[in-house]
Amino acid sequence: MSDELMTIRQMCDAFEVTPRTLRFYEARELIFPERRGQHRLYDRRDRARLTLILRGKRFGFSLEEIRQLLELYEPGGTNKAQIAATIAVGRQRLADMERQYAELSEAIVDLRAQLSDAETRLAAASRETITG
Repeated sequence: MSDELMTIRQMCDAFEVTPRTLRFYEARELIFPERRGQHRLYDRRDRARLTLILRGKRFGFSLEEIRQLLELYEPGGTNKAQIAATIAVGRQRLADMERQYAELSEAIVDLRAQLSDAETRLAAASRETITG
């Protein structure tokens, strides 16, 4: 993206979020748009931060985890601390997601079996009604 400033409407269109979402992230001090009167203007840094916020939310990171990771950013630096922290939080989240996936897979198998059993019983009950 360019260095130009974007309005709240442009940001909403570009990132498919609502103005309320942007104001929420601003209130939580995750993005810092420039204020000109009643207008909010977002620069390249805000867009980069919003990209990371939305990615973090997609992966299930909490806003506090996202804030901590964003605070580690060092303009012009190597950002080794930020990258290392992101890896650690990401690995933990991946482990949580894999555990949830295994639990959900097991529940799906169990529900399918329960539905199959119920359908078999319903069919048997229907046959008894017809022949009874």
